[in-house]
Amino acid sequence: MSLTCFEMTDQKKQLTLEEALKAVLSSATQVTSKLNLPLAQAAGFTLAETVTAPINVPQNTNSAMDGYAFNGQDLAKFKQWKIVGECLAGKGFDQPINTGEAVYITTGAALPKGVNTVVMIEQCVVEGEQVSFTNTDTLQAGSNIRQAGEDIQQGQSLLTAGTRLGAVQLGLLASLGVAQVKVHQPLKVAIFSTGDEVTAPGEALATNGIYDANRFTLLGMLQALGCEVSDLGILPDNLEVMISTLKNASQTHQLVLTSGGVSVGDADFVKQALQALGETRLWRLALRPGRPFAFGHLGKNTNGQTCLFAGLPGNPVATLVTFMLLIQPLIRRLQGENTSEAKSHPAIWPAVAETTLFSRVGRSDFHRGIYSFTSNGQLQVRTTGSQGSGILTSAHEGNCLIRIPDDQAEIAAGDLVNIYPFYEWLPGYKGVSL
Repeated sequence: MSLTCFEMTDQKKQLTLEEALKAVLSSATQVTSKLNLPLAQAAGFTLAETVTAPINVPQNTNSAMDGYAFNGQDLAKFKQWKIVGECLAGKGFDQPINTGEAVYITTGAALPKGVNTVVMIEQCVVEGEQVSFTNTDTLQAGSNIRQAGEDIQQGQSLLTAGTRLGAVQLGLLASLGVAQVKVHQPLKVAIFSTGDEVTAPGEALATNGIYDANRFTLLGMLQALGCEVSDLGILPDNLEVMISTLKNASQTHQLVLTSGGVSVGDADFVKQALQALGETRLWRLALRPGRPFAFGHLGKNTNGQTCLFAGLPGNPVATLVTFMLLIQPLIRRLQGENTSEAKSHPAIWPAVAETTLFSRVGRSDFHRGIYSFTSNGQLQVRTTGSQGSGILTSAHEGNCLIRIPDDQAEIAAGDLVNIYPFYEWLPGYKGVSL
């Protein structure tokens, strides 16, 4: 399999974010299999086929409110209308309404034959078997009516394949009577952290150790994307163990993610293990945080699918940023979501920098930021403070990423800068969006 034309070596230039994203997405050639699910279980899954409306919604022309229904052409002829019955939602009224007659009607009830106008109950005056209206000068024929097919027309392509199903989409499908949908299966992903210094939460922390934050950050984002995740824990800095673990994981998964072990240090074995089992097609990015980043594949799994591999940086913020910018679009596409290259960037907004932002020419620098609106509605942004790639609080306190482009060493205060809001970019984000 050829993943991309970008086959990097240590001596070649670092890839820009756009080059890396193009290379990573080009590998998403084998989307997950399809399965049928009851509608009640389909939230978060991606549609695997286009849904065509089998009926009109609403099915019948009906009343938009409680009131009295009559023929609007009679407005100039009568001051009062004879009440001949009631038309209730779900029951209807099976006799035609003649000129000069009206029927009490409830919201959602199908219009009887011979009527085309409804006056709300608050504007009706009932005297015995007669009804009159308080606003005859403003009444118009056809008022307060919902036409059949006004929302959805029979035969209309309502939801296309590749649509991720949320609350609104489930409601639309239910309104059509759809009880079961064909969706893409969750992507099977294996994750593990690497390094002798990494300690699992709950265990005693060694003098030179650090607790494993990355695995739980990845777990949260993967679960938010609907993946089926296998947590393989922490691997020591041992090449044989790493090769064995990667080989086993590649047999039952379509994507394997690691954090740590992809820089140029002597104890960084992930890249060596990847080369022993498959191919390294991408390494080193013109990105901060996130420069060390390995991408390739581990051969075929037991289902005949190519098992992709991504080695993310070891620093917590670098893990977060590279996942958001590169792995998230890959996963969405592998799960069948309609993510063209344009849609891989769901929301990038221009904002005014509140202070000068510094970077280095030749790389994209992603600061963690807080955006807000001024009193006159101008979107502005500031950093969360210290921007070290190991400072995870910089992401916790922020609500966006701020991008300083490759060709700029700084963004002056008052200039526009692009921001990536977390509510769009960070899977499972629970913070404040504004």
